[in-house]
Amino acid sequence: MTTKQPQGTASTLKTTFSRATSVRIDIQADKNTVWKLLTDAADFPRWNSTIISIEGQIESGQKIQLKSTTDASRIFTLSVQIVTAGQKMIWSDGMAPFFKGVRTYTLDSNPDGSVQFTMQEKLAGIMFALAAKHIPSFDEPFEQFAADLKKEAEAISHN
Repeated sequence: MTTKQPQGTASTLKTTFSRATSVRIDIQADKNTVWKLLTDAADFPRWNSTIISIEGQIESGQKIQLKSTTDASRIFTLSVQIVTAGQKMIWSDGMAPFFKGVRTYTLDSNPDGSVQFTMQEKLAGIMFALAAKHIPSFDEPFEQFAADLKKEAEAISHN
């Protein structure tokens, strides 16, 4: 996703066999504050209006169970693939090459001391074309996720 979308606005790129949605937002908070919010599974529902629950530990090699407002009837079992403290985290589910979802969270430091948060999810595979019409858009939930994270991290940092 090389297109630079406006702050806090999700962007989606679709092809026959994939869809990638991303959002980025600058947060006036310490990177450690943002990271702590992103890696404390039990606390997610308190500050993030798109998450109903997350069970498990957000650590490399672990599995977590996530229930979101995007599809409240389903519990997603996700593998935590990579956790690089304060920088990057990757969750995934599915089975390539048939259908796989990969969500990547990144934190980058801005020159002014703020943090740029980016979240991207890519759904892809040979079965994607058949499943695509049944998968809701992630644009609105991604925008809300980023806004909720910004609001909570900035509230913590300014107290």
